Amino acid sequence: MRQPGRAPPDPKTAIRDEALRLGFDAVGFTRPAAIGEAGARFREFLADGMHGDMGWLEAKADRRRHPNALWPEARSVVMLGMNYGPEADPLPRLAARERAVISVYAQGRDYHDVVKSRLKALGQFVAGQLKAELKVFVDTAPVMEKPLAEAAGIGWQGKHTNLVSRGFGSWLFLGAMFTTLELEPDAPESDHCGQCRACLDICPTAAFPAPYRLDARRCISYLTIEHAGPIPREFRAAIGNRIYGCDDCLAICPWNKFARRTREAALKPRPELAAPALAELAELDDAAFRRHFAGTAIKRSGRDRFLRNVAIALGNSGATAAVPVLRRLLDDTAPLVRGAAIWGYARLVPPAELERERAARLPGEGDPEVRQEWLAA
Repeated sequence: MRQPGRAPPDPKTAIRDEALRLGFDAVGFTRPAAIGEAGARFREFLADGMHGDMGWLEAKADRRRHPNALWPEARSVVMLGMNYGPEADPLPRLAARERAVISVYAQGRDYHDVVKSRLKALGQFVAGQLKAELKVFVDTAPVMEKPLAEAAGIGWQGKHTNLVSRGFGSWLFLGAMFTTLELEPDAPESDHCGQCRACLDICPTAAFPAPYRLDARRCISYLTIEHAGPIPREFRAAIGNRIYGCDDCLAICPWNKFARRTREAALKPRPELAAPALAELAELDDAAFRRHFAGTAIKRSGRDRFLRNVAIALGNSGATAAVPVLRRLLDDTAPLVRGAAIWGYARLVPPAELERERAARLPGEGDPEVRQEWLAA
């Protein structure tokens, strides 16, 4: 109960204090309409087809470009950031070609679960203490989190289109709370990229046609996670040993000198996901895949898509020890895996051996895409 004569707490201060207590590392306030030109840029991104086969981006495009269309009653947006900073620079791991590189964000517990649970707890506080209506969102709803986070002063969208924070570098998960509370907006963050183009230059597949523009169809994160079919041949060698996502443009950012390790235990990497052996991952059947990646974001991609990536990485490893592993994958039940295994196998064996396998397997191969892989190998 509030003591007589004491003023009620400022709602923004109360929300910020509770959010920090719950484990969020950054808190900012803005209006639903504050995304500015981001809506127009998003429309251009879709019109140019740069979203690839992520049809869900196009399906609710109007709600993304106009946040109040998602919930007309919303008056303010509370943007929350949770630091998932790694213990070390992830880039050196790319040199261990027989080991898998998994994006930092996916090495711990699924961030959707972690952030959503804290957002719900914050929502209970706001509803109970401040008597306001609210809705919370984490990545899966049609919300443009990054422009809203920039408007709320948490960070800015860098030239790689990801959020950059002066306090946490590249490593923030975002969540949003829409509320009926009228809250004074914070000052937006300004762009601090300057003349730097490190994130653009490091991209292995040249996925940035211009600063602040991403062609997802060329992005390794998209290709290894969102893309459901065979990965286009032109990008396979550039994928290297990245089997789930890519951190290159994030990790190279100079603002990471201010980054710090996550304090959230659930977001810290599982030891077995830090640098797993590609050959061991190639042995996973569907049940083993589900057990191994239970509770992580990786599980949502499914075993076949994941093994497709592993087969490509094995082909890029240059290791003769990968040949028998890939030969086993030539008989995998999933056409997607067989097709990738053909490409990887062809990278590592002499032409005569490849020709023997092609002659033996091609006549009985019924899947058209796998047949095409044999013909192109």
